Amino acid sequence: MTGERFDEGIDEGWVEFGEFAEDMAELAAEEADSGPLPVVAVVGRPNVGKSTLVNRIIGRREAVVEDVPGVTRDRVTYEATWRGRRFTVVDTGGWDPEATGMAQRIAEQAQVAVELADVILFVTDVTVGVTDADEAVARVLRRAGKPVVLAANKVDDQRAELEAGALWSLGIGTPHPVSALHGRSSGDLLDLILDALPEAPAQRFGPERGPRRIALVGKPNVGKSSLLNKLAGEERALVDPMAGTTRDPVDELVELGGKTWRFIDTAGIRRRDRELQGADFYASLRTRAALERSEVAVVLIDASEPLTEQDLRIISLVVETGRCVVVAFNKWDLVDEDRRYYLEKEIDRQLVRIPWALRVNISAKTGRHVDRLVPAIERALDSWATRVPTSRLNAFLTELIQATPPPVRGGKQPKILFATQASVEPPKFVLFTSGFLEDTYRRFIERRLREEFGFAGSPVEISMKIREKRFAKKRG
Repeated sequence: MTGERFDEGIDEGWVEFGEFAEDMAELAAEEADSGPLPVVAVVGRPNVGKSTLVNRIIGRREAVVEDVPGVTRDRVTYEATWRGRRFTVVDTGGWDPEATGMAQRIAEQAQVAVELADVILFVTDVTVGVTDADEAVARVLRRAGKPVVLAANKVDDQRAELEAGALWSLGIGTPHPVSALHGRSSGDLLDLILDALPEAPAQRFGPERGPRRIALVGKPNVGKSSLLNKLAGEERALVDPMAGTTRDPVDELVELGGKTWRFIDTAGIRRRDRELQGADFYASLRTRAALERSEVAVVLIDASEPLTEQDLRIISLVVETGRCVVVAFNKWDLVDEDRRYYLEKEIDRQLVRIPWALRVNISAKTGRHVDRLVPAIERALDSWATRVPTSRLNAFLTELIQATPPPVRGGKQPKILFATQASVEPPKFVLFTSGFLEDTYRRFIERRLREEFGFAGSPVEISMKIREKRFAKKRG
């Protein structure tokens, strides 16, 4: 097969694949209901099983669960489906209206969730009975004027159902026995929630993709939640000097630069997952899952401190997942001239393997240069979706190889016969070769590709497909 016919066959294959993918995407967009969904807020005092019940409702283990109070701190949203109807579930931290300090701030997040919800799922613990905190929450819910479904949780057998009758004293309706842990009567509870929900509007949008997803990642206490709050214009995520305040990923739709973006605040990534225990371990897994469903990762680094191995490991993790990278040096307002000089030296030395990562200097606390994030994100997304025409790619490689041939390996010089871009998001290139190309030469090709075509802020993957030699059979 000649190079011309080979080129033509590859192009036709990718055209057919691309047309099929576009048709499937349009069909999925037509079938999806993109209108706003009704909201169910799950509230209750600490450690009554709210997150366990949320996991039962959404049908998967998303919310972090541990048998100690105070694991959930922010209000966290999930999408659920029951009997063909979709709705949003908001998990909240333990709510004690009379709490102080950190507990008070967690309670304020629960209060906000109640104000925004269409239906409130009030979760109680029948094994403890009615407490002063339950009565205080019930008083607030009665004043809210919203539909309330009262879940009597931890009813694992018929004997416990009798104890649920004591919850009538809360004055907010019929207590419905359920076991979030074992799933007992959870279907009946979901039926009641659907009956209380308003009808979802039949609003539809075009086949365009939804808001672009940006994950805010970094080690603990670098200012991820502060940045989300600054972007959202409200205290959307809980902020505290104590490291590890955020445990569940927190999604927020933010209007910036005339566009709607979905920012995802994540738990701080610590040194090693195997060193974590309990809620911190599962929070780390949630952070990785949030990174997988994002398109851009804004990696926050504390500019007032030296770069650490942990910062570099987080950036490597983002690159391995194939997401766009914007490195945001936060707390820039705390950096003096001397520190800025040494920081530039650290960046040049330690980020030498990813010089293509876009960088911005910001202060989440004061809002300084936060407006520079969106242009950097948009530029990275453009690079992430860039496709190089096959003819232009091969013409570029021909000139490159003539000027700098691949190094000899085993006495033979491998040849690059043909190249094509297999996919985008991230850009992936396949080199059809007659032999193995050294890692250094592939990195050289990547560097020159970036110089020629850009790809700022986006990882680029280059793989090889080595041609197998075929020997014609000789007559014996």
